[in-house]
Amino acid sequence: PARVLPAVTPRQLPAAPTSFVGRHDELAALDENLDRSSRTVVISAIAGSGGIGKTWLALHWAHRYASRFPDGQLFVDLRGFSPDRQPMDPSVAIRGFLDALGVEPGRVPVAPHAQGALFRSLVADRRLLIVLDNAVDTAQVAPLLPGTDSCLVLVTSRNQLSGLISGHGAEHVALDVLGDDEARRLLAARLGPARTAAEAGAVDELVRLCGGLPLALSVIAARARMKPDVPLGALAAELRDLGLRALDDDPAAGITTVLSWSHRALTAEQATAFGLLGLAPGPDVDQHAAANLTGLEPWRALAVLRDLEQASLVTRDARGRYRMHDLVRRYAAETARRDLDPADLDAALHRVVDFYLHTAHTGHRALDPAATPVDVAPPAPCCHPLPLADDLAAVAWFDAEHGCLLAVQDTAAALGRWTVVWQLAMVMTSFHVRRGHLHDNLRLWRGALAAADRDPDPATRVLVHRNVGFAHAKVHRHEEAMRHLDRAVALAEATGDGFLLAHTHIALAWAWELHDDVPRALEHSLKALDVLRAGDNRAREAVALNMVGWYYALLDVPDRASEHCRAALALHREHGDRNGVAATLDSLGYIARSAGRHEQALECYQEALGLFRELDHTYGAAEALEGIGHPLAALGRLDEARAAWAEAAELFRSQRRDVLAARVESRLARLDHLPQQV
Repeated sequence: PARVLPAVTPRQLPAAPTSFVGRHDELAALDENLDRSSRTVVISAIAGSGGIGKTWLALHWAHRYASRFPDGQLFVDLRGFSPDRQPMDPSVAIRGFLDALGVEPGRVPVAPHAQGALFRSLVADRRLLIVLDNAVDTAQVAPLLPGTDSCLVLVTSRNQLSGLISGHGAEHVALDVLGDDEARRLLAARLGPARTAAEAGAVDELVRLCGGLPLALSVIAARARMKPDVPLGALAAELRDLGLRALDDDPAAGITTVLSWSHRALTAEQATAFGLLGLAPGPDVDQHAAANLTGLEPWRALAVLRDLEQASLVTRDARGRYRMHDLVRRYAAETARRDLDPADLDAALHRVVDFYLHTAHTGHRALDPAATPVDVAPPAPCCHPLPLADDLAAVAWFDAEHGCLLAVQDTAAALGRWTVVWQLAMVMTSFHVRRGHLHDNLRLWRGALAAADRDPDPATRVLVHRNVGFAHAKVHRHEEAMRHLDRAVALAEATGDGFLLAHTHIALAWAWELHDDVPRALEHSLKALDVLRAGDNRAREAVALNMVGWYYALLDVPDRASEHCRAALALHREHGDRNGVAATLDSLGYIARSAGRHEQALECYQEALGLFRELDHTYGAAEALEGIGHPLAALGRLDEARAAWAEAAELFRSQRRDVLAARVESRLARLDHLPQQV
């Protein structure tokens, strides 16, 4: 049963910048750090204003020496200075690194500090290059630092990060604008030496007007490349007429002027898309989200994105997703609010919100067909959600769009679409639980609380309080969970809706089980079963039946346990609920092995484990692995029992289920000393 996972070598560096010039002293300083990295952890905090070339320098150097780091490279944009979003929480970055290092979602601990500990353990003996781009302060970076000296960490920030220098021994590399000669070489590299040599005077004026800011020079070079028949002198005159100031004192203001010049060169269609992209929820977009935002056909939206990429106004990553530099994004949002009709702007945001909501709703139904139905309103005109053929397609889409989906809830709230706010939390719950994003799940449900207070339907308040409570229970915040769940019961009883009340009792049963109070869990599961039977809801009745059977089994009432679980299994099979089948087989395996029917128990556990693995349900797989060890040991298959329990213990530890892990490890020790009895 134990599986040996292949080693994962992450290669996360974005593409190296083209036409990199200069920075000889800074590169030499980084080279010195590399030579010392075998003895200490070295962090180079590359400070400088927006558009100064910090990321270019970091990526150019990182690609030059990537071969010196055989265990791979990790990269994350910490969004320290994003115009419309908070800086990335370090725990989010760590979670991304764990994914990149091949940690299965179910093995990721719930608590952020435990995730950090797991990350440090994984990289302790590896030669990795870790690039932390766009950091806001030392507090954001410190949790991402390895605990040993085998890795090299490169940090970029507009701030000096003096805390890294004093507290972590970092070296500091400060960037200034490019010198005139370097700026000329950059333009020559982008435009060709023949063109720049032919108009040396115009090049000198462009260099002077840009003040050595690399981002400004790149935008101008992109404009010139798109207009090869326009003399550079004409471009310099146009730029001069716009009153571009030298950029040394205020680079942000200067780049705004440069961007305004580049913005004037866009077609009306490109300018509209550019402005809307500045307001798009999330860190990036693909062509489908961009199409819904702009109202264009997907092929046309892709063409416009490529045009904006050619103009150096957006960049594309290896996944085909587009993003903006934060200064560019801020300017784009300003142009949208200034130039677009408010009604058109409002319609665009409604379309993109509906695109994410309806596509997520489709994914939610694919992941959990028996989940509580969500009655979403029809999408806005010209909105075209994706179909998502099956659960695998749904998981892939949720993975790609996760950051955007979290941001969509804020956009929906800003639009006053309170129903969408709580519905987004609802349709993402199945994915969050499957992937182990339990804190993101709690975040969305907390956001849904404010929306529920504005919804006149009491059923909404029941649903939201129930899910907020269960989200707290999943991260072991029992008192907060009970407060919301008790509120949900009171609201459900006031409505007289049995279905709402039954689901709330199911949530309470799970919460009490997580709190190790099985009698109370049984009490609530029986109440749920009575209500569901009266309402003839067979699919959800199967869930309650298995819960009742499981709690009877834990309380050593085997006849009632078997009766309820077999009835649950038949209903789950009838409705094609593979997750329900797996959970019920696990219960039946426990009942059989408690009665000494080891062959029957082994058969149930093996089928349950196979289904859990197919579903990537590692929480359930851990429990099935623990269970399967008992009949294997009783049947004398000791090596297989040992392997199953070892994997179960590893999973429980990674999931911060330490009590269960200790229990399994104790059985492993007894197996070693008493090989025929456990």
